[in-house]
Formats: sequence, C-alpha cells, structure tokens
Amino acid sequence: MRFPIVPCAVLVAAPVPAALPAQQAERYTLDQGPAAVYNLVGNLRVEPGEGRITVQVSRAGTDAGKLTIGQGEIRGRSTLRVVYPADRIRSGRPEDHGSTRLRVRDDGTFGGDDHEHDDDHDHGRHDWDEGRRVIIGSDGLDARADLIVGVPKGERVSVHLAVGAVTVANVDGDLKVHTESAPVTASGSRGSFGVEVGAGEVRITNARGELDVDTGSGSVEVTGFSGSNLSVDTGSGDVTGSDLTADDLDVDTGSGEIRLAAVTSPRLSLETGSGGITAELRRDVASLEVETGSGDVAIRAPSSLGAEVEVQTASGDIDTDFPLRVTRGGRDHMVGTVGDGKGTIAIETGSGGIRLMKAD
Repeated sequence: MRFPIVPCAVLVAAPVPAALPAQQAERYTLDQGPAAVYNLVGNLRVEPGEGRITVQVSRAGTDAGKLTIGQGEIRGRSTLRVVYPADRIRSGRPEDHGSTRLRVRDDGTFGGDDHEHDDDHDHGRHDWDEGRRVIIGSDGLDARADLIVGVPKGERVSVHLAVGAVTVANVDGDLKVHTESAPVTASGSRGSFGVEVGAGEVRITNARGELDVDTGSGSVEVTGFSGSNLSVDTGSGDVTGSDLTADDLDVDTGSGEIRLAAVTSPRLSLETGSGGITAELRRDVASLEVETGSGDVAIRAPSSLGAEVEVQTASGDIDTDFPLRVTRGGRDHMVGTVGDGKGTIAIETGSGGIRLMKAD
C-alpha cells in the first residue's frame, strides 16, 4: 500500500510489527525417511510429493513471530518441529470451551514413538511423561501454524498434531498420523496407513493396503477399503464401514455400535462392550467372531454359508434363516452346523437378540 506525502506536516511512523514475514509461507525439506513432523496447533494436510519430503509452514496469530522451526535427526528420524515458547497456547478455535493438556519436550516433540525401528536405530523409547506441561485452550500464546507435508511415493513419514485438523489425500507410502484432539479425514491412501487419535472423528475413504485406526474417543467411518489388514479400535464411538475387502478385519469399540455393509473377508472379529452389531457379508467366511456386552446382533450372509456355528445370548431370542443341524442347544444357546461346516462362527451377546439371515 502507498501512502501520500503530506508536505505541511511531519509524520512519525509507528513501529511496524513483524507480522507479515511471520505469515508468509516457509518451505523446508527433510532427508529421506523415516521422517517425523510435529506441530501443536493448526491444520495439517498431507499430500503426494516428489523428490524429497517437504513441509510448507504458514504461521498465524499475533504471536506467530515467536514460533521457531527445529530441524535435525532425532532417534534415527529426520524431523521438523514447530516449537512454541509457552506453556499456555490458544487453540485458535472460538468454539472450543475446554482445553487439551499434554507434555511437550524441549525439542518440540510430544507423545510416544510411532514407527518401530531396526535394532541398530532403537536407543530406547520416549516416555509419555517427559517434557513440560502444556495447555491448549482459550487463552495464552496467540500463535499457530498450518502445515502442508509432501510425501514422495514409498516414503516413511509420521505427522503429529495436538489440536486442529488433519487431512490426508492420495498418499502412497508408510504414513502414521497422531493427534491429541483433532479429527482426521483421509482419502485415496495407498500402502501402510496408521491413525492414532486421542479425541476426534476419523473418516477414511478409498484406502488400499493396510489400515490401522486407534482412537480414545470418537466415531470411525471407513468407506471403500481393499487390502491385507483392516483394524479399528476405539474406546468410545460408533464404527461404520461399507465396501470393505480385507484378509483380516478386526473392529473393537469399548462403547458404541458397529455397522458394516458389503464386507468381503475370510476372517472377521467384531466386538463392542455396549452397542449393537450389524454386518452384511458378501462371501463365506473362514472365521467370524462377534461379541457385545449389551446389544442386538444381526449378521446377513450369502446362502452358500458353511460353518460350525455357536450362538449365545443371556437375554434375547435366537433366529436364523439357515438350515441349522443342531448338535446342542436351548432358547439362549445353540450349537450346530450350517452348509458344509468348513468355517467357524461364534456370536455372543450379554443382553440382546441374535439373527443370522440370508443375504439372497
């Protein structure tokens, strides 16, 4: 902006804060993986890259100039760390009324280690209790950083964010995402993809390879997966999924419903402490284990189903569309064979009905 010159007056310029340089995007490169990126507050996007691993940093907030960027190798990993010089930090989200508390080490890292390393790189694991106490909430240092991480194909990278949001798009590699209190949205991932969230929703679409999701609290939705292993573990929250193909499929939630549709997997394990379970199977199974402490169970399978079946409920009815050759049974417990009996099916609920239905 240009200011006019006033010939009849003396103008005294006020000191200009260094806000503009602090808000300009900065670009950094990391050595070949394994690599790790750490940031406490902001939005983080992970996308495909070429050549070397890159990190674009865009700072914001009145105190943005106080942030520093740390780089270097830590425990065999090339790292980039956004370092916040305060124990109280604003989340930058007006709707937040609570706070997130965690420990942050002096080098800007936080949380536990994510990737297992070879013996020659493993010098002991960080302790979760290391570092100073940091509170992210409605007051404190007004600074945050939005990051864009570029991951070349096949690279091994982990990203760590305390508060904000994470978006992953079309990354092909070995990627781990860790958040304290931030939702994760991902699409088009390839290779090995792990998500660990303390509190926040997880939404994943069109993933291929291996997928491991672990949340303390928050719903998980997976739409369109194909690969070797699919594992979802949440302390509290519903788990929903559709169009899932996996060699092994494992879903465990402490409290919440499990609802799966269009599933193709020879080995399934579905468990919830409290909540109903529904699953629609596209093909026969080698093993199916279903357990809920309290809730109805409904399994829909193709008419070609063949398995040794055991179903049990402490309080509820047992219904099946399949001709069942019963070897032992009663109103609340039934053992028998369906079809050729080659697979195994075990279904149990502490309180609720059980239905085994034909899909066609």
